[in-house]
Amino acid sequence: MKVLVVDDEKLARERLVRMVEILDDHEVSGIAESGDDAVRQAIKLEPDIVLLDIRMPGMDGMEAGKQLATLAMPPAVIFCTAFDEHAIEAFNVNASGYLMKPVRREALTEALGKVSAINKVQREAIIGKDETPHARSRTHISARTWRGIELVPLSDVKFFQADHKYVTVRYGGGEVLIDDTLRDLEEEFGDRVVRIHRNALVMMDHLEGLEREPGGRYQVRMRGVEERLDVSRRHVSGLRRLIQTL
Repeated sequence: MKVLVVDDEKLARERLVRMVEILDDHEVSGIAESGDDAVRQAIKLEPDIVLLDIRMPGMDGMEAGKQLATLAMPPAVIFCTAFDEHAIEAFNVNASGYLMKPVRREALTEALGKVSAINKVQREAIIGKDETPHARSRTHISARTWRGIELVPLSDVKFFQADHKYVTVRYGGGEVLIDDTLRDLEEEFGDRVVRIHRNALVMMDHLEGLEREPGGRYQVRMRGVEERLDVSRRHVSGLRRLIQTL
């Protein structure tokens, strides 16, 4: 089982890492120092279990727990804190466990054992086999920028556009660059995106209309976006039929 360790205190993180690493069938897949970092790491690493501190600067553990619960494949969350007044609130966000600091090895072993009883295969069976094709796709796009790792909610993304080796993600707050290919994004998000050109995918939620320019060129119109994107001739007829169903 992959475990993500989250704590803003270095010594506390290192202690939990040591205790997890001596257990059979468990490995530390990553560490995080804040709630924001925990969400980013969880999206990237897809851990089975998150050992999550509560009192941290910025996004605290409770808010991070709520964010983790919204992921397509949410990890089990075990809160680790020195303050027992958070216990009721913790279980209100579907916590799988609650450990008091300093965490004892026996208590951690027991908590991990209970959570590990439901492994990933079993959790997938609980979710159901008849889920939509994109049910397990990312809920956020992560991008490395000068500010660090930024998370862009997929619901806020307008379109993806390829340019050389990178893909630009245009969203309500601006744009970021990612390493994913358009083909990978198209396979991951399925019918949530539509191909309009060999270099562009548009999110269906923001697709508004198709316009023909005086020179005969077609462009797509999107909600909340002034920019118009070119539509290749091979995609015009299919896009026109799609728009008629909106």
